[in-house]
Order: sequence, then structure tokens, then C-alpha cells
Amino acid sequence: MDARDTQDAREKTAGAPAGPAGGPGRGPAGTPAVSPGRRLRATGVGAVAVLLWASLALFTTLTGTIPPFQLTAMAFAVGGVIGLPRALRGGGALARGLPPGAWVLGIGGLFGYHFFYFLALRNAPPVDAGLIAYLWPLLIVVFSALLPGERLRWWHTAGALLGLGGTFLLVTGGQGVHFRGEYLLGYAAAAVCAVVWSVYSVANRRYPQVPTDAVAFFCLATAALAAVAHLLFETTVRPDGWQWLAVLALGLGPVGGAFYVWDHGTKHGDIRLLGTVSYFAPLLSTGLLVATGRADASWPVAVACVLITGGAMLASAEALRSARRRR
Repeated sequence: MDARDTQDAREKTAGAPAGPAGGPGRGPAGTPAVSPGRRLRATGVGAVAVLLWASLALFTTLTGTIPPFQLTAMAFAVGGVIGLPRALRGGGALARGLPPGAWVLGIGGLFGYHFFYFLALRNAPPVDAGLIAYLWPLLIVVFSALLPGERLRWWHTAGALLGLGGTFLLVTGGQGVHFRGEYLLGYAAAAVCAVVWSVYSVANRRYPQVPTDAVAFFCLATAALAAVAHLLFETTVRPDGWQWLAVLALGLGPVGGAFYVWDHGTKHGDIRLLGTVSYFAPLLSTGLLVATGRADASWPVAVACVLITGGAMLASAEALRSARRRR
């Protein structure tokens, strides 16, 4: 456990109610109780990932014709390298001490999501595949009810559904979607993609003892698997100067750095609220494309803004009130 996680544990214990024999209070499944304020701060850290994911479309367009698996391998290599010094401070003890389940979850979540997403794009129209894949925020909210001590209230589900409606408008441009049988494989892959990421995000809560620094190993393993997929399915494209910078930006942000803050948020924050605010990613992404002249502003964007913002406010109202009462 690194210094930051040790400090986190101390803060949790300090903010926990006293348990039997004067010891620190215990939460569900024997985990330390977490104060609402501490949980809200962790949620804010996780939400940084949403801001970073908003730049994914912009940076990806700047990479030109680099194939998706090659791009994934390069970006995740950057994402792994930036966290490797902290992960190796103990001389590899962190990697050796990770539970097997954490390895499976981390690598399966990061690589599995991208593998099935690209498979969906190869076998279905991008709009259809993207809309199905972006069911994951709603699935996170629903699956969170399976966690010990979590309760799914109507405002959480309503907020997530409002966000889904806003995302539907963004992805389709208000034109609707026409699913066709010949794209069944692509639709299925997109659905698996959504399930993989939502299961990873929710199940990550089961490993609060695994330091966020371990994400560096998961990123590097994902980069290696993506490189194998690239060699099997794609032709290598040599990046030029600006494309190298775009790849670096992806690794530092949406396809690398974002997974460190998402790991912290899903382990220690409000998973239901994180699922709902994740719908801001496509909205902010569209805003960046509009601001840089790569997309046009339209009424679906405006309506989506209202729906997603309203959904996030509805889902977060209880958490914000609880944090204010405890101050």
C-alpha cells in the first residue's frame, strides 16, 4: 500500500463512528466506514476521468489513420509508463502481492472493453454500436445495487435514464436508429462491451485494498494484448510528428491517466453517482468538437445538455445534502 492509500485509510478511520470495544466502525463486508464528505471527494476524483474521456474523440481524430488496436497499444503503453515508477517503488512487491482476481478484473476490464468496442465498430454502423456501448453508465447504476450496503433509489435510476436520453440525442443527432439483422454480431459485441466496463467498474469496489498504483500494470498488460491484436488484424501505420503528440496526449489523458482516477473513484466514491455523471463525457466531447470546428452545434446538443445536466443533478442531490449535513 502506498503513502496516499495509507493516508486514505487513516482518514477513513478518523471519520468512522466507533465500533464495539471503542474500535473504528466497520462498513459493509467488514470494510472501514467512510464519511459522506470523504466519499464525495473520492467521487470527485473519479469524475476527473469523465473530463479526460471527453477529449477522447478530439485526440483520436488527430491521430489520423493509425489503426485502433495499434493506437490502443501505444496509448496504454504511455498510460502504464507514467504510473510505473510509483508502482515499482517497493521493488515489484506490489505486483507480487496483487490478488489473482484483481489481475483478471483489471486486465479484463481495460482490454476487454476496447476489444469488444472495436469488434462492434467493425461489424455494425458506428452510431448504432456507440449507442449500445454507451449503456454502461446506466448498467453501473443498476449493478451497484448488488454491492453490500448500496441502495438503488428511484432518483439514481431516473437520473441515469435522463443521461441515457441525452446521449441518444447526441449520438443519433435526433435522427433515430434503425437496427438491422445483418449487424447482429456488431450489436452483440457492443452490448458485451457495455457489460464488461460496467462489471469492471462495480466489481472494482471489491478490491479497496489494491492500491491505485497497480493500474500501471493493468495498462501495460492491456498494451501488450492490444499489440498482439494489432499484429493479427491490422497493418502498422507509422505516426508522424503531430500524431505522436496526439498519442502521447491520449496516454496521459483519456486512454491511460483517466483509469487511475477512475480506479480511485470506483473503489472509494459513490458508484451510482459516477455512473450518472459519466454521461457528461459524450456531451463534453461534442462540445470540444464544436469548439474546434470539427462538429456543428445543433438542437440535439442543447437538449442533451439539459437532459444530462438534469439527470446528474437529480442523482447527486442526496449525496450533496448528506455531505453538507456532516460538515
